[in-house]
Amino acid sequence: MASHVVGYPRIGPKRELKFALESFWDGKSSAEDLERVAKDLRVAIWKQMADAGLKYIPSNTFSYYDQVLDTTTMVGAVPPRYGWTGGEIGLDVYFSMARGNAKHPAMEMTKWFDTNYHYIVPELRPDIEFAYSSHKVVDEYKEAKEVGIETIPVVIGPVSYLLLSKPAKDVARTFDLLSLVDEIIPIYKEVISELKAAGAAWVQLDEPFLVMDLQERELGAFNKAYSYLEEELDDIKLIVETYFADVPVETYKMLIGLKSIFGIGFDLVRGIDTLNLIKEVGFPDDKYLFAGVVDGRNIWANDLSASLSILEDLEKIVAKDKLVVSTSCSLMHTAVDLVNETKLDGELKSWLAFAAQKINETVALAKLLAGQKDETFASNAAAIVSRMSSPRVNNEAVQKAAAALKESDHHRTTPVSTRLEKQQKKLNLPTLPTTTNGSFPQTIELRRVRREYKAKKISEEEYIKTIQEEIAKVVKLQEELDLDVLVHGEPERNDMVEYFGEQLQGFAFTVNGWVQSYGSRCVKPPIIYGDVSRPNPMTVFWSRHAQSLTARPMKGMLTGPVTVLNWSFVRNDQPRSETCMQIALAIKEEVEDLEAAGIQVIQIDEPALREGLPLRKAEHAHYLDWAVNAFRITNCGVTDTTQIHTHMCYSNFNDIIHSIIGMDADVITIENSRSDEKLLSVFQEGVKYGAGIGPGVYDIHSPRIPDTQEIVNRIHKMLSVLEINILWVNPDCGLKTRKYSEVVPSLTNMVAAAKMLRDELTSAK
Repeated sequence: MASHVVGYPRIGPKRELKFALESFWDGKSSAEDLERVAKDLRVAIWKQMADAGLKYIPSNTFSYYDQVLDTTTMVGAVPPRYGWTGGEIGLDVYFSMARGNAKHPAMEMTKWFDTNYHYIVPELRPDIEFAYSSHKVVDEYKEAKEVGIETIPVVIGPVSYLLLSKPAKDVARTFDLLSLVDEIIPIYKEVISELKAAGAAWVQLDEPFLVMDLQERELGAFNKAYSYLEEELDDIKLIVETYFADVPVETYKMLIGLKSIFGIGFDLVRGIDTLNLIKEVGFPDDKYLFAGVVDGRNIWANDLSASLSILEDLEKIVAKDKLVVSTSCSLMHTAVDLVNETKLDGELKSWLAFAAQKINETVALAKLLAGQKDETFASNAAAIVSRMSSPRVNNEAVQKAAAALKESDHHRTTPVSTRLEKQQKKLNLPTLPTTTNGSFPQTIELRRVRREYKAKKISEEEYIKTIQEEIAKVVKLQEELDLDVLVHGEPERNDMVEYFGEQLQGFAFTVNGWVQSYGSRCVKPPIIYGDVSRPNPMTVFWSRHAQSLTARPMKGMLTGPVTVLNWSFVRNDQPRSETCMQIALAIKEEVEDLEAAGIQVIQIDEPALREGLPLRKAEHAHYLDWAVNAFRITNCGVTDTTQIHTHMCYSNFNDIIHSIIGMDADVITIENSRSDEKLLSVFQEGVKYGAGIGPGVYDIHSPRIPDTQEIVNRIHKMLSVLEINILWVNPDCGLKTRKYSEVVPSLTNMVAAAKMLRDELTSAK
């Protein structure tokens, strides 16, 4: 019985790729140095899979930044502003698209389906001339072959690539991206032809859009694309991989009927209805079924017995030699290797499986299905029972408190317009108030101090003194810049979720459980293993101190319950909504303690609200109902004069704007500039927003510094669709990842732009 994984983390067990990238970007190492690190990582991964006994090993799942951007380079879809004139695309153009350069901003970045991974959005136009411009797919296949390992090259499929794209800036929004199917397929044919010539027996095209609600036109595009590919598929077998949700009925029927496809991969963890579909409709005798029974999105050990039962059911429908045990999606969404976790206790560790362990689970299931004994089966069963019965998982008091929430309404009783009037009387802010979104640059020295405190190399007194000095520096800088509502800069925080999780019960933390978010940016999601509660205040000490340093309003900064949930590895033994309500209660206690400490403005960030939206429309309303309610729970107890902010970033929020309004925050700051001001279109279409709103005026994920006039122009666009009395001026997101040499001039220009517009408005009266 064969085994397969959809993809694998590319960052390295200890973030080797991150450090190599940042060294290269800083000019401290060469392109050759970067390429050497990358090759070592790739080869190590392939050998690890081969040694584990995996039959179908993927290649081209490595990327310097993003797999969609890699596909953009493969098809030569470089926006003209980056100056590419043809030929093989090099790292300079590649990273300019990803990060921007001195002259031009980066391409838009947004969430990859419902994950916390971000991809670079391709920009397409009707007259684009695709060209085979990066041979990375073939080069990496050959690289694996040179070390004696046969692989399946993996590429984003042509139709999903088009649907993940957007019309270029000067192209009508109504441009039909799927009209480019005829133009893009020849590039895929060239790639497949080269792979055949190199000796590849299989190629995997990832088509995650197949789990979405597709119209007849979109299904027709898939049919057309794969019919066109058929003539190039002699002597090479094609797998189409789907993941993240169920495949709809009509899509399933279309897929199994395509002659060009030799194998189909299904997510049978999040797509349990697909299993029923296979049973009801059947599966072709001549195709391979790659059964995604090992969860690629979480870190819990697979229940081998339950997965084996699913596989045995499939064996009754699918020919035994054509059933392949696989992961539900790429393992890039989980941590790399549990072996590197030295601080988790034995019981908790026995409940977990990271990417390396999931390879072993996949291989073990293939052996078990083939009737071979596997020593992990008994220990796995014991771990599953241990987790279900462990007293550390269950807290009756928390469960009762969360259950009681279902019987209450959690709206603030006063309308937002009235609250804003009361808040303005108290805060006395100018027109177009300026602020930032929480974090300031995290210097090497700051990280060193936190690390040494955690390792008990410095005393608590030394740590507090250093952090307070950093807060004082950030407060002083903001006053010098003349920002209106200040932040303390979050120097005590390692990560906006991990920081809170470390102070909540029911959470556990890893040492090296890193997951790529985008480029070199990695996050270390907490593990929610049990019921959640807050033993003590988490931020009050620092916020109270920061407010004592200034007469200007100081924001208390919190991470909202939905974001804590969506950016953690969440327990899978109860509904996510129940865990979210427990987190909301803990944040509610913190909000009320901040208010009691004299903090007049409290920001509860929910950047991941949209991220958790199910991929199928039929499930949207249920999710948004409990997610919005969880946010409202956090602040329903504050007075009218306490101003509640929230922040959202790097997703398409237009389709959930009414739910965002339903959150009933007093002010929302929201990413806008990197996405070509897509957010503003929803207000142009007539949506009325009565609360305060700050669409971002510049992109913080690029080192580029915007000039004052650029920001003025952007604010003018906002004023064309938003009332001046509700508009705030702020960056797209927090400043943690930037350098002070970038932050100071950018904020200087931002404040200057706001003042220039205030003067314009005063002169116009």
